[in-house]
Formats: sequence, structure tokens, C-alpha cells
Amino acid sequence: MPIIFIFFCFLLLLQHSQAQEINPFKPDDTEPKPVKNMKLRWHDEFNKDGKPDPYLWKYENGFVRNQELQWYQPDNATCQNGVLLIEGRKEHLTNPNYVAGSSDWRTNREYIEYTSSSIQTRGFKQWQYGRIEVRARIDTAMGAWPAIWTLGVNGQWPSNGEVDIMEFYRVKNAPTILANVAWGTDKPYIAKWDEQKIPLAYFIEKDKDWPAKFHLWRMDWDNDSIRLYLDDELINSTSLAETINADGSNPFRQEQYLLLNLAIGGNGGTPRNALIKYEVDYVRIYQKAD
Repeated sequence: MPIIFIFFCFLLLLQHSQAQEINPFKPDDTEPKPVKNMKLRWHDEFNKDGKPDPYLWKYENGFVRNQELQWYQPDNATCQNGVLLIEGRKEHLTNPNYVAGSSDWRTNREYIEYTSSSIQTRGFKQWQYGRIEVRARIDTAMGAWPAIWTLGVNGQWPSNGEVDIMEFYRVKNAPTILANVAWGTDKPYIAKWDEQKIPLAYFIEKDKDWPAKFHLWRMDWDNDSIRLYLDDELINSTSLAETINADGSNPFRQEQYLLLNLAIGGNGGTPRNALIKYEVDYVRIYQKAD
């Protein structure tokens, strides 16, 4: 009888612990949750100390896009305390690519004033259709431009297709959460956008602690549509019947790879802090079980 009683108590404690909600202020160290009719194909929980797995992630380097302030380098991305931590740092370094008199913004800056990191799965992991879940905590300070996004493996931007599962920056000086889908037009480097821009104030009105918490960004993608969610709230839905490039191709009927980056400046505004943090708790990719 005592053994049965102890076993019964153990089951109650186990059920209680499983029923406990995840602390929104801390990383989630539980196992990935099952998704009905889907199978977990790939995930990275960032539960080790050191650099991101070099067999899963590669880095962007230097000044890359949008005339942003940051110099991308591996040093600013580290796994620690159960998260991938990307730091935007105010630094004063010499631009090794500087060319006096250059008209190219990448080479006419004599100095690097900010550093950060951008990592991606291209060449390692790509997917067509399924669910992408990313739990992250973003810094909403002036100057921050964190993102979770995907790009198609084939074609020139934007005809390869871009999905911004999450972007945060300033829109008319107002902190804003964005969820976007972009594809090509008949003009090179000019995209057709399906955008949703939601002021951060909308989320803070519902939860004053929103900026201090981790949140779950999700992309559900199938042959018919792309649906983007924030904490299970549908933010944007795009029909793939509309995402047609000028040549008739559809960029979202090919594999896409994932990028995680923290840009500084640009749409993020002029930085006020010497340190900006972006924490990614995990990335999980689900696809249909069959």
C-alpha cells in the first residue's frame, strides 16, 4: 500500500509539473511540443555554451544591406544561459574595406561604429512548407532592428521570395512590429509587399511587461498560403495565388532558409544605448507527418 501511495503521489506531482505554464521571462527548457498531424523535422534549442553550431549556422560578414550602421561579425553571437544571444555593440573600429573617395556605402565609411551578428541556415537547412516556430525576446530600444526571416534558395531578390516572420523597428517614429511577405515585380530589386505594421503600443496595452518577455513567432506555410502569428494571434495572411513574379514563377513554391539578425540604425532609428540585446530561445521546424 505505501508503495502504491508513493507512486500515486509521484504521478500527481508529474502531472502538476507538466501543467505548469512556461515562465515568459525565462528560456523554455522543456522538450519541443507535439503538433497535431506534424512531425518535428529540425530544431535548435541553443542549450549549450559557446558559438552557434557551425554545422547548422553560417554568418554574414561586414556591411551587408540597407545602409545600416552595424558591421556583422561572428563575435557578437553566443549561446549562453539557454539562448542565442546576439548583441549590438557601440564600438569604434577601422573598416578594413575602406576606400577613400568611394561612392559605395560599404567602403566609404572609414570606421565601424557598431557591430552585431546575423546568422542563417543557407546551405545547411532549407524547407518547403511546414511550420517555423521561433521563441525570442527582443530589445525595443531606439536603434534596434531585430528580425526573424526567410529567403528562397533560388533567384535574385526579391524574386526569390522573402518572409519577415518578425521585424521590429520605427515606423513614423513609432515602435512597430511587422509581419511581411515580398516577391518580385517587373523591375529589378523592387518588391511587391504584403505588409502588416502593428504599433508596439497595441501589445503593451494588453501587457505592460511585453518587452521584458519572450514571445512566440510562427509561420504556417502550405501550398495555398503563408500565415504569420505572434503568440498565436494571426498577424498576416498571404494567399500564394497572389505571390507571382513577373516571369510567372512563384517564389514560395521552393525551399526557403532562415535568418536571425540584429540590425542597428536604419529603420531602427538612431541608437541611444551602447548595448542592444536580442535573445532567441529556440527554433523549431515542423512538417506534415507524411
